[in-house]
Amino acid sequence: MVAYLLTQQIVQLFLMMFCGFVLVKSKLLKSSDSKTLSILVVYLICPCTILNAFQIEYSSEAAANFLLAVGSAVAIHILLFIVVYGLSRIFHFTNIEKASLLYSNAGNLIIPLVTAILGEEWVLYASAFMVVQLFIVWTHGKSLVEGKRGSDLKAILTNVNLIACIVGLALFLLHIQLPSLLKSTVKTLGSTVGPVSMVMLGMILAGTDILSMAKGKRIWVITFLKMIAVPAIVLLVMKFSGIAKLTPQGVTILYISLLATMTPSATTVTQMAQLYDQDVSYATAINTITTLVCIATMPLLTMLYYL
Repeated sequence: MVAYLLTQQIVQLFLMMFCGFVLVKSKLLKSSDSKTLSILVVYLICPCTILNAFQIEYSSEAAANFLLAVGSAVAIHILLFIVVYGLSRIFHFTNIEKASLLYSNAGNLIIPLVTAILGEEWVLYASAFMVVQLFIVWTHGKSLVEGKRGSDLKAILTNVNLIACIVGLALFLLHIQLPSLLKSTVKTLGSTVGPVSMVMLGMILAGTDILSMAKGKRIWVITFLKMIAVPAIVLLVMKFSGIAKLTPQGVTILYISLLATMTPSATTVTQMAQLYDQDVSYATAINTITTLVCIATMPLLTMLYYL
């Protein structure tokens, strides 16, 4: 049942991407106009998504589950770094390839997917993965895509998404709810993250020679590693580690973290490539192909997890 609901949601997101593609092909918009949507998602919609995720009632059970979600997210990212940098010795990944393998499209997909297949009350635990990935993306990921070593501490600490994480967590721990009007506004803006991101991807895709890139073996190696091999390793570790027994809802909490890992390559990588004038076409091609194949791989891995 979960796998079926997941498939439905993925198909819906793909149709949204097709809308962006049509807008450009019909000459109503230019592919370059997608940069405006990138800025909108990164600096407005994502922070609202994060804030809204923390707007649930505090309880000791929710706090324990959230800690498990954070712990599993940290463990997954450590495992991802070990696997990806280990494989890089064999495949000699470019920076875009490393970022695409390390970072998943959790920020854009995990909340709408979790809401649809599990319910809104589980979104808090999805946000745990987002918080962990967000910090790593805007430190390691940013320097990797930009091609510069080291991190700008000031840029990290003043990043609006990280600020949203800190504020959201503080409100949750202090049992503070936003005023109803503000909460409703934040929730409405945050709910657009999936549609806007997918329309943006469709617009970029319309200006990319995806067929030429799809002919190369390299991109399919990256796709196989990202969508099957790497998440399968994570699945096996999580399934047989016994971590799920730490809380009564442990199995579902870990599934949410696994679901985030199974999502396609991060749209943020494409957005960063666009912002920092890197290989945006290749980043988009990886994102697009992994999005296409996730229609099959995510439900399959879900079924394996629940066996």
